[in-house]
Amino acid sequence: MQNVTLNVEGMSCGHCVKSVEGSVGALAGVNEVKVNLAEGLVEVAFNEAQVSLDQIKETIDEQGFDVK
Repeated sequence: MQNVTLNVEGMSCGHCVKSVEGSVGALAGVNEVKVNLAEGLVEVAFNEAQVSLDQIKETIDEQGFDVK
């Protein structure tokens, strides 16, 4: 199990939080997703044998946000 905190730009509302949590949370191997809207952070707990960090970042990017 791996835990990462990503800096994500462009999130500004509750819909943004639901979009990121829903899309990343739907990935196989992702156990938990928490968005801190005020700080622009996304914490993800995932099984690296099932999903890569790059896949997670790409999923966030596909929702229209920039991962730094």
